[in-house]
Amino acid sequence: MERVPALDEPLKKLLGAATAKVMAEHMDLHTVGDLLHHYPRRYAERGELTALADLPLDEHVTVVAQVADARVHTFNKGGRGKGQRLEVTITDGSGRMQLVFFGRTVHFHQKELLPGRRAMFAGKVGVFNRRLQLAHPEYKLLDADSGTETVKAFASELLPIYPACKQLESWTIEQSVGIALDSMAATGWEGLVDPLPPALRDGRGLTDLPDALTRIHRPRTKADIAAARDRLKWDEAFVLQVALARRRHAETQLPAVARRPAPDGLLTAFDAKLPFTLTEGQRKVSQEIFDDLATEHPMHRLLQGEVGSGKTMVALRAMLAVVDAGGQAAMLAPTEVLAQQHHRSVTEMMGELAEGGMLGGAEHATKVVLLTGSMGAAARRQALLDLVTGEAGIVIGTHALIEDKVQFHDLGLVVVDEQHRFGVEQRDALRGKGKQPPHLLVMTATPIPRTVAMTVFGDLETSVLDQLPAGRSPIASHVVPAADKPHFLARAWERVREEVEAGHQAYVVCPRIGDEEDQKSGKKAGPEDEAEKRPPLAVLDVAEQLRAGPLAGLRVEVLHGRMHPDDKDDVMRRFAAGEADVLVATTVIEVGVNVPNATAMVIMDADRFGVSQLHQLRGRVGRGSAPGLCLLVSEMPEASSARQRLNAVASTLDGFELSRIDLEQRREGDVLGQAQSGVRSSLRVLAVIEDEEVIAAAREEATALVVADPGLTGHPALRTALDALLDKDREEYLEKG
Repeated sequence: MERVPALDEPLKKLLGAATAKVMAEHMDLHTVGDLLHHYPRRYAERGELTALADLPLDEHVTVVAQVADARVHTFNKGGRGKGQRLEVTITDGSGRMQLVFFGRTVHFHQKELLPGRRAMFAGKVGVFNRRLQLAHPEYKLLDADSGTETVKAFASELLPIYPACKQLESWTIEQSVGIALDSMAATGWEGLVDPLPPALRDGRGLTDLPDALTRIHRPRTKADIAAARDRLKWDEAFVLQVALARRRHAETQLPAVARRPAPDGLLTAFDAKLPFTLTEGQRKVSQEIFDDLATEHPMHRLLQGEVGSGKTMVALRAMLAVVDAGGQAAMLAPTEVLAQQHHRSVTEMMGELAEGGMLGGAEHATKVVLLTGSMGAAARRQALLDLVTGEAGIVIGTHALIEDKVQFHDLGLVVVDEQHRFGVEQRDALRGKGKQPPHLLVMTATPIPRTVAMTVFGDLETSVLDQLPAGRSPIASHVVPAADKPHFLARAWERVREEVEAGHQAYVVCPRIGDEEDQKSGKKAGPEDEAEKRPPLAVLDVAEQLRAGPLAGLRVEVLHGRMHPDDKDDVMRRFAAGEADVLVATTVIEVGVNVPNATAMVIMDADRFGVSQLHQLRGRVGRGSAPGLCLLVSEMPEASSARQRLNAVASTLDGFELSRIDLEQRREGDVLGQAQSGVRSSLRVLAVIEDEEVIAAAREEATALVVADPGLTGHPALRTALDALLDKDREEYLEKG
């Protein structure tokens, strides 16, 4: 936990102003509590006790030996004045070796390491002038009566290595932590708040908090470290899960209108005209949603699933159920392209059921309106009127939906698409437009491992769609190493031509637009630049090169975010209608774009994109009956981590597996920090992938405790720990959901 009152003593009082200032400015450590919760990153061991005759190169060792000789040498520092070096020869009877010390400590060591003194020396064995040596070893002088036990204890001691910075070395942090531990121990850890209820602690066999903090900073054995980490992981998981459990519990206390679809109404009419059967997953998840909608407190559900798993269909059925029950539904999309795409596909799927109040509209029909920032004044006025009168049962829009002038007749359901693209405030603003809190369904096509979902979105019930609808085709993915094998890139363009000649279409994705505004900061990319130093490839440049070169004669169009909305919509419409062969685009096509005839995708500078983004992009092909092909072009060397990431994407179509790989390559603290409104992550020892079981168990314990005691009146220590975890920003984040 971050700030507990007993540990709120400023570091300035304990360590002095200079050290405290560095810790505050460079490490965000301000109090004794902050420092004690700054845990070692790893532990070094000095190495086994070794005879000088048997020293292994490049290994950490401890030797016991006598100083035979010690001399200071002066040397030139290459035009930077003179330096001093202390060379010490030691012997243990089996052999001799040299120790070397440089810098300001030379004379201190010379006074300590007098010929005849016996000591333990620890360091990594290196070679200089073909002789073994230890550079700057740690050492401990021995008395005449120091026995074998002293030596063994020194050799096996675990040395904490702390996350440090240039201004503060690990050993200074270790000394400071030692002072803090001694100061707390001297008061008997007086007033220390232990957030874990005693029954939970005892039931799980966890050590108490003072013991855990002592063991993690001053372990005698590896078992000490394990016991301390087990305990501290529980602190982090449990307090976070209690915060989320209280949020869930508060939701169940809010009133909401139960929305039950009318028998033989709009939903029944829609299902009857579907030309395909819903997958088992779609039916199961729809039922979970309908059950939630039928309750008198707001639904709060996360729907996650693979690209193309049919989330939009599930969301549409939920919206129709709410319209059936007399309410309205709003779908919030992150971009105009996606909002227009959703509007088009929803009205196409509904047919005459989306023509309420119009000639030819079906008996149970409603009106489906689009609301975006770039709409003309007349169309916008009509859309706003349809919403306030209740004429429109469904509205699909962008951030424009959040504006004050947008009012609803009876908002019953908010669907947020690609929820990671929206701030909590935006979601909250739309939910605030209901007379009572509307039900909320948030969707993401970025698959999130269960533990991350539980940790980050623990206040949402989670539904997962992991089946692809029948008729979806497999996608083959390959890495194209453009620098190592340029002929592979030439072959990639041939494959695009072959797909077009077979009557299909293709996407080419680039990381940058390439117009003037885009170019201000740097020179144009050139083949002579190293892959990582040149600017990313740009849509306008690549489109020009393709039209003049490998794709000459094909109909090549461009699409990017700075085009006028009407132009963007026109390009997308023509591409969907088959009037263009190749679309060179930025990631504006990442989500929601559905052109079943597009079978190939070439992603340029693929190493510049994240794992989940590549997976999302790839989901744009193979949406029809013909198999899809995705080519990941990169100039990064084979051994680089960027290429390993691309190989991982090429090796599996399982988004959940990919999100695990992605998380393992990044720190999950970043994931959590981002989800928690950009606040610094509260996780120090808990790793969301590795500690799946701890998080699941903590969620169960937290839920049971909050159900029994929502106000935590019987758990004052836990309340204090929650106040420490939930600073103002986090509190607001959880309040808004």
